[in-house]
Amino acid sequence: MPPIDPQQRLTILGHPDARDCTVYRPDEDDPDAEELDLGDAKVLFTGAFQAPADWDELERADFFGDAAPEAFVTAYIECEAKPGSAGFFVADIGDYVASMAGLGEVVMFYVHDYDEGQQGRHYTLIRDDEPLA
Repeated sequence: MPPIDPQQRLTILGHPDARDCTVYRPDEDDPDAEELDLGDAKVLFTGAFQAPADWDELERADFFGDAAPEAFVTAYIECEAKPGSAGFFVADIGDYVASMAGLGEVVMFYVHDYDEGQQGRHYTLIRDDEPLA
């Protein structure tokens, strides 16, 4: 993983459209276990996921699986803890992101993929439309 760009990190953490969120990681050894609460972060949604034009039907089917393509969004996720501190984390594929959509509504996302670029990890998330119990 490339070093964390402090300026990009602060840009996302301080962005007026960034939402508060909490990131959870499932237990790889016990799928029935409670997820580990990694901590608080900011999520900055950047739009709907657009599959590359050069993907064929097989690539699209492999990427989207059984999920509706409109459920896929892109975002940056930055941990609020200082890099190098005990509470710092980097979201990874398989993690869950709980974000407040407004009016107290919690919306869950699943981290499906990411691209590593000059601005950090740009994630592809799948919105989980299952109602929270």
